[in-house]
Amino acid sequence: MTDVAISARVTGRVQGVAYRAWTKSQAERHGLTGWVRNEDDGSVRALLMGPAPGVAGMLRLMARGPAAARVTDIQSGKAAPDPGVSGFRITG
Repeated sequence: MTDVAISARVTGRVQGVAYRAWTKSQAERHGLTGWVRNEDDGSVRALLMGPAPGVAGMLRLMARGPAAARVTDIQSGKAAPDPGVSGFRITG
């Protein structure tokens, strides 16, 4: 199974609602590596790396988010894999 790397930007009410912690938990459950962080513009950005089906499933979950979040949009695209990343972490 081919591993992929996807960058995602999530907008809406996604800061102050435990979106990053939820993303980390879900990514770990799906066996993905990468990171998630808050951006200054109120969005959340993530790098998701792992098997294509797991990454696709994670993007579907992120489009809904945790119960307190209100996702209005998610944009994603191919990214360069980061071989220095192990596990999934919250970086900012």
